[in-house]
Amino acid sequence: MALQRIHHVAYRCKDALETVKWYEKYMGMTYQLAFAENQVPSTKEPDPYMHVFLDCGGGNVLAFFELPTKPDMGRDENTPAWVQHIAFEVETMDELLAAKAKLEADGIEVIGPTDHALFESIYFFDPNGHRMELSVNTPIDGVMERLDELKWPMLEEWAKTKRAPQHAAWMHDGSLKK
Repeated sequence: MALQRIHHVAYRCKDALETVKWYEKYMGMTYQLAFAENQVPSTKEPDPYMHVFLDCGGGNVLAFFELPTKPDMGRDENTPAWVQHIAFEVETMDELLAAKAKLEADGIEVIGPTDHALFESIYFFDPNGHRMELSVNTPIDGVMERLDELKWPMLEEWAKTKRAPQHAAWMHDGSLKK
C-alpha cells in the first residue's frame, strides 16, 4: 500500500456555521462542501449531524462535525491543552506576524512567535477550543541531516528512560543560531 496523502482530518465543532466563517476569516480557508444526515452511514446509528469541509491548500482538507444531540464538547482532561493541536504552515514570517496581528485585533489571545530552531510558530484557539498553530520554516543548513542521524538513538533512549534525551539540546540552548 502506498498512501497518497491525508484525505481529510475531522474534528467536532460546536456550531458549523460559526466554525466555517471563523476558518474562512482567520485561516483563509475556502468552504468546500457539506453533508448532513439523520443517520450515520457507517454505523446506521440514528444521529443527525452536519459535516463541513474546508480547503487548507495543497490538497489538504479540514472537516468538522456538528452533533446537536450529543453532550457538549469536552476534551481529554488527562492531556495538557498544548499537546493536541492542528498545525498549518505559512510561507513567510511577514504572513505569520500578519496573522498574529489580525487575531489579536479581534481579541484572540496568541502565544508567540515561539522559536523552534527549524521553524517559528504562533498558537491560539479556534471557537471550538481546538488549539491551532501557524508555523513558518526557518531552515538552517545541515540541521535536518543532523536530526535525521539522531532520530533513532533519541527515540530508543526515550523508550528506555522516559526522560528527554539530550542528543539535540543544541537546538534550543542558543548555540544553533550563533
